[in-house]
Amino acid sequence: MALELRQSLGLAQQLVMTPQLQQAIKLLQLSRLELLETISQEIEENPVLEELTAGESDHDEEKDDGKDEPIRETPEISEVRVEERARDDVDWETYITEYNTGWAETQYEEREIPSFENITDTKTNLPDHLTWQLNMNSLDNDQREIGIHIIGNLDEDGYLDISLEEISEMTGHSPEKVTETLCLIQNFDPVGVAARDTQECLLIQARFHSLEGTLVERIIMDHMKELENRNYDKIASTLFLSLQDVISALSVIQTLDPRPGRVYANEETIYITPDIYVFKVGDDYEIVQNEDGLPKLRISGYYKQILQNKIPISETTKTYIQEKMRSAAWLIKSIHQRQRTLFRVTESIVRFQREFLDKGIAYLKPLVLRNVAEDIEMHESTVSRVTTNKYVYTPQGLFELKFFFNSAISRLDGEALASESVKEQIRKLIKGEDKARPYSDKEIEKMMNGLNIDVARRTIAKYREGMGILPSRKRRDPLSK
Repeated sequence: MALELRQSLGLAQQLVMTPQLQQAIKLLQLSRLELLETISQEIEENPVLEELTAGESDHDEEKDDGKDEPIRETPEISEVRVEERARDDVDWETYITEYNTGWAETQYEEREIPSFENITDTKTNLPDHLTWQLNMNSLDNDQREIGIHIIGNLDEDGYLDISLEEISEMTGHSPEKVTETLCLIQNFDPVGVAARDTQECLLIQARFHSLEGTLVERIIMDHMKELENRNYDKIASTLFLSLQDVISALSVIQTLDPRPGRVYANEETIYITPDIYVFKVGDDYEIVQNEDGLPKLRISGYYKQILQNKIPISETTKTYIQEKMRSAAWLIKSIHQRQRTLFRVTESIVRFQREFLDKGIAYLKPLVLRNVAEDIEMHESTVSRVTTNKYVYTPQGLFELKFFFNSAISRLDGEALASESVKEQIRKLIKGEDKARPYSDKEIEKMMNGLNIDVARRTIAKYREGMGILPSRKRRDPLSK
């Protein structure tokens, strides 16, 4: 069979990711803060795009495009003159002599006023607080240099991140000098800072409170592992002491701070602003989008006039303006499409999770992306993007839209239950347990079966770890007896 080359025509459908389509997909998955940042950046880069000010609408632009109204002449207003006369009974020479002093000149002297940011109160962070104490101590230049390196290598909890050998190599000083400076800083406020592990941190604080040689120091030094696992019975048997004596020492240890640096942490609370609200009005629910702070965009009327040949421009400039206008129009369209899609997805979720909105998390139903996608006739990937980093305010609280999508946990008899409802039930059981005898995962499994929920012990352990709840041996607290 001979090989030959031929040309033929064929029709085929192919999805092409244009830049405009990529932008629309990107806007779908942006959070509210990211969307605001993207819009702000577009306004800076695109001169055709402008933001509507408060009290202004698109109709105002149409009015501006019309003919100018004739200017009406206003009647001339006569000038008002006020005659001032000096009083004859005042001795003006004496008055000027008495009040022509130096303080009057300096009082109104122009001085540079500090900015508002420089006079407002700011919270002291850990490095600044420790550096201030370092400068207040009578130290030589070598110790001061070592101290700066130690303070600069502390983590947010106040622990030293690098070894003393590394500090010795960086500063060129002996390990003995580094150790001496470290011991000095460890007794700064907060006590226990610059420790290398939790055991050293607690020991420094115990000795600072004059507990050296006591049972508290012995437990921290020799039984740290049992202390972490809350195996207090083993500590008592090893030290040949009663459990009550060990518990008394533990009550002192619990007053110590294993993370001393957290006191001066500069963590700012970031508040979540919901993208959409769900309000109950009568027997139904209304969905309202949060438009507060979201800029309303439009295309500048000035550039529209330019393209209408009202202002003569070059062909290059005209091409540039047309490109920017297409980009601005597509951005506005993509933002509107994002808001409509978000509204439709939330509307579908409200229909599926009506019982949750009425009664609470125990009535949350199993839901997957496919259910919502089929309901609003969209692709699952679109639903996934629009529910990422989006928050909704409901009568039951503030939730991420992803929260409403849960896997199903079967019941022994009846409908399936959402995994979040099972987690909430586990959380309630652990919250109400006896702290001296906490429930094991096996006991929780039996109790869940008693509640008509078929869940395995391994699933309970996975959910418990996901919620940040410790196992039963570490939840046990003999001090609660």
